[in-house]
Amino acid sequence: MPQLAPWAAISPDKPAAIFPDSGAALSFRELDARANQVAHGLLALGLAPGQAMALLLENTPEFLVLTYGAKRAGLMVTPLSIHLRPNEVLHVLRDSGAVALVADASLAALVAKLDLAGVAHRFAAGGALPGFAPLEALMAGQSTTWPAGEVPIGREFLYSSGTTGLPKGIRRPLIAFVDRLAPEFDMSWQRLYGFDEATIYLSPAPLYHAAPNRYVQRTINLGGTAIILRKFDAARCLAVMADYGVTHSQWVPTMFVRLLALPQHLRDGHDLSHHRCAIHAAAPCPVPVKQAMLDWWGPIIWEYYAGSEGIGTCVIDSATWLRKPGSVGRPVYGRVHILDDAGAALPPHTIGRIWFEGGARFAYHNDPVKTAEAYNERGWATLHDLGWLDEEGFLFLSDRRADLILSGGVNVYPAEIEAVLMTHPRVGEAAVIGVQDAEFGERPRALVVARDGAGDDTLAEELLALCRAELAGPKQPRAVEFVAELPRSEAGKLLRRVLKERYL
Repeated sequence: MPQLAPWAAISPDKPAAIFPDSGAALSFRELDARANQVAHGLLALGLAPGQAMALLLENTPEFLVLTYGAKRAGLMVTPLSIHLRPNEVLHVLRDSGAVALVADASLAALVAKLDLAGVAHRFAAGGALPGFAPLEALMAGQSTTWPAGEVPIGREFLYSSGTTGLPKGIRRPLIAFVDRLAPEFDMSWQRLYGFDEATIYLSPAPLYHAAPNRYVQRTINLGGTAIILRKFDAARCLAVMADYGVTHSQWVPTMFVRLLALPQHLRDGHDLSHHRCAIHAAAPCPVPVKQAMLDWWGPIIWEYYAGSEGIGTCVIDSATWLRKPGSVGRPVYGRVHILDDAGAALPPHTIGRIWFEGGARFAYHNDPVKTAEAYNERGWATLHDLGWLDEEGFLFLSDRRADLILSGGVNVYPAEIEAVLMTHPRVGEAAVIGVQDAEFGERPRALVVARDGAGDDTLAEELLALCRAELAGPKQPRAVEFVAELPRSEAGKLLRRVLKERYL
């Protein structure tokens, strides 16, 4: 698979990345040259391959320049969410052993709350920060050619979104210099989604998350152009897709919900004829939401199930999903097994823990216990999600094990209740949690965002009646509460732990 450097020679003036919100752009030549300057600057500081550099940046050109440059210097690159709390940022910095940090000047308030005594090298992008050198000082006077010697290639050192606790680091070995042009991951995504040098890929999500981070680089490494928005805005996305002739895009279900909520004249007012592949993942997509998107965009939507750990991937296209609504597909990387808590295989349509066989091995950094919990005696790995297979081997997700509600000795899966609630036309989003109950231990409670923003007693009664008609007794919520919004990570994952904390 060609990488950035060859494309800088093949198509030097072609845009590798465009940032419509600021008007900035990076050609392949510019990105390659500036990445080399970063690499030389980091090596001149005495940083050694395998050490970690953290990025606390918005979606800016510097994010890409630093990522490519740090990896050429053999460093592990850890992007930090700009929405993490200070203690979470410090946890990642210390856990990763970051010896360098580049922060955006716009995040001065967050940076001021950090104890950075252990971070030896600090650089500010986009302005000044107390105690930080300007990023330009790292690059000034440095060569624009690839660093001399066979320096191993660094990788992203990503941390989980922390939906069930503090973020967990996922570290992989450095890439040998001789393999610098080889694909880093399984390449089935390129064949399935049709990425090539003509791809124009829209990324409306933060680059510090795994999927947008990887797919932006994958697009560039294949000679395509990435269109990178500073943040998600539904109407803005449609306008940018039309203006730049976007061919590929990636979303999370909450983005679909907000796109569908746009007035009809905005939904119909843009030419999306170039758009041939829309990918979504990160969280389960309610069946009515996906059906509505298919009705709008046509059969161009692909869904995948995977994790930053890279242990396996399932994929489903539009036509197959219409035949198997709610499924996340069959594996294209690894083999899926559904096991009970004792490790025994479960028959079709029986919920159990999802295990992948044959994927890449990984380790949670500095957490051998959690790593051991992710593997069984056969060497299969799990993300601790629950689901089931049908007779044809299609995977359906249920929940995370940590989200399971135990009510009167019965396992209750919140996602099953949420799927029923989402069929009501007045429901925009729904989440179900278990709240303490003296008799049953826990009882399901529904938290709902009304589509029209006007939840009332009538809607609550309709939702309770709907659940009584569709769900067995222990699964029926005993109350419906209306909220203005549900807490989610920037990747669109529901932060169920935040909801639970409100009821402790």
